[in-house]
Amino acid sequence: MEPNGFDTSASERAVLGEAPLSPEALRAANINPVTGLATDYLNHFNEVVMLMEMLPDMPDCAEDVLDWAPADYPSHFANSSFKDKELAILAYRAAPNAVRAHLETLILQINGEVERAQSVLRETTSPEACAHIAELASEEIRPLISAASGTIHGGSPTEDELDDEAAQANVDALFG
Repeated sequence: MEPNGFDTSASERAVLGEAPLSPEALRAANINPVTGLATDYLNHFNEVVMLMEMLPDMPDCAEDVLDWAPADYPSHFANSSFKDKELAILAYRAAPNAVRAHLETLILQINGEVERAQSVLRETTSPEACAHIAELASEEIRPLISAASGTIHGGSPTEDELDDEAAQANVDALFG
């Protein structure tokens, strides 16, 4: 058993679709029964994006943006008040490798963009910097969060969609 009381041997045996990860149990916990993922994880990013977007009007939010730290999926749930957090962690570990890898790639990109914004804020909270960070949040990070949400909800990206240039072209077409 891990310190949080989670039985790792059970996680190695757990299979999506079978108890305790039955579709009914996962749906009841707000976890996608196909991907094994929960959108609750994205709240971690939505909060910092909201703060970043508020910076032009409320530069005092800079401290909250600077206090934000990345959290991987299992850590987020282990430290959350999510009712079925152990089930969420178990389902994540049983999720298809390709789905989990795609989500983790998007999360690395989101973390990198937030860390880039934090670097700017450590230097200055000028009106120009705050406006730039708000734009970064809206135009770069929100689309990444949307892509992560699509992954969680079972959107299966094709090889072309996984390519950065193709993904950017899709975003440009959507907003163009």
